[in-house]
Amino acid sequence: MTEHPVVVVGAGPIGLAAAAHLTQTGSDVVILERGPSAGSAVAQWNHVRLFSPWSEVIDPAAARILEPTGWVAPERDSYATGREWVENYLAPLAAALGDAVRVDSEVVGVARRGRDRVVDAGRDTEPLAVHIRHSDGGEERILARAVIDASGTWGSPNPLGSEGLPAIGERAAARQISYRVPDLAEETARSEFAGKHIVIAGSGHSALTALITFAELAAQSPGTTLTWAVRRGVTDDVFGGGESDELAARGALGLRAKKAVDDGYLTVVSGFRTEEVSTDGDQLTLVGDTGVRIEHVDHVVALTGFRPDLSWLSEVRLDLDPTLQAPQFLATLIDPNMHSCGTVYPHGVDELTQPEPGLYLVGMKSYGRAPTFLAMTGYEQVRSIAAELAGDHTGARKVELALPDTGVCGGAGLFDDPNADAAGSGGCCGAPASPELISLSAAPRARD
Repeated sequence: MTEHPVVVVGAGPIGLAAAAHLTQTGSDVVILERGPSAGSAVAQWNHVRLFSPWSEVIDPAAARILEPTGWVAPERDSYATGREWVENYLAPLAAALGDAVRVDSEVVGVARRGRDRVVDAGRDTEPLAVHIRHSDGGEERILARAVIDASGTWGSPNPLGSEGLPAIGERAAARQISYRVPDLAEETARSEFAGKHIVIAGSGHSALTALITFAELAAQSPGTTLTWAVRRGVTDDVFGGGESDELAARGALGLRAKKAVDDGYLTVVSGFRTEEVSTDGDQLTLVGDTGVRIEHVDHVVALTGFRPDLSWLSEVRLDLDPTLQAPQFLATLIDPNMHSCGTVYPHGVDELTQPEPGLYLVGMKSYGRAPTFLAMTGYEQVRSIAAELAGDHTGARKVELALPDTGVCGGAGLFDDPNADAAGSGGCCGAPASPELISLSAAPRARD
């Protein structure tokens, strides 16, 4: 199968890093991106600032590819917005990788050539068939010796409903519910929200970012009313490690969000699990599972986490944790129901290998529904896999990773609070404000 390339799905930070490592190990690679350009998902949150510095969001192999082009690395200790991450790193990296990057190319299915998932014969000898739909409606099928799925989870936000399914009436109210942090620097967005009653749902870092953004709007626009609906109790842990956080910008985010609450810009409704969304003219009412109602709502910003889209992997064999939908051997290291904050145990090809030969889930998608992830983690994942595909089995297993701690969590479980919500909140570690965040605690190695 060596005559076929390695196909990487997704030209985001982890997908491009995978391509960089594969290129440096001599592998042929094709990167397929659904959007019109590399980093298309990141561009959708271009106004959000990362709280990892530039030194931690640039992959070493990618830097080696970029340096001969005259690229100058940004200041190591400064922090990029999504727009800056794309413009100063992802776009130049995609350009350096050249024709290997194919945009407007959505992967709609992966299978073993000539076989559906039921057939045993040939699964380790036949290449993988990658089915593609282009933006102009055309279709294509290419063969691959391996597929690295770095498509992320950005396109699959969790619903407002607390059961993992849309609340009753949520779909009908879709026009007034958004699942992203809005860019209030844009005049159109400001005019849409100013003077209105906004409900922010969620307690991760996305929600904290929104609290700050909307509190600033409320301070400038009289009549703007804010309600923060959280499924768990609101304690100091919700706001992160503050000055004890090894990622200073992350700690500062929590402190600013806490100040917005303390200053009275938001009404907090804790223990609120949305069961129903009713519409009355141009306004909504949210009904919780205990009967509590949040009324006269103009707009809801639901920031309750993300989940992987596994629909186009239906014809390949996966071994996923039944709770997190993450690779089985990785799930034990990151399960927020079991572990407190800390560092992710180093992991690579061993933990990410699937029953389908040559298929790997990496990056945020490898975390399934676990709400915490660092770009550094993904970069080490793809380094390990690229080494394995190049035949360097020893190098693939020399996995080392040291991640910054939140500075607030001990040995207790993240979700001791009965109102906690593992899928949506991220506990004291928080949920993604962007596809590049924190890690969970160390755990015994899943397999040796």
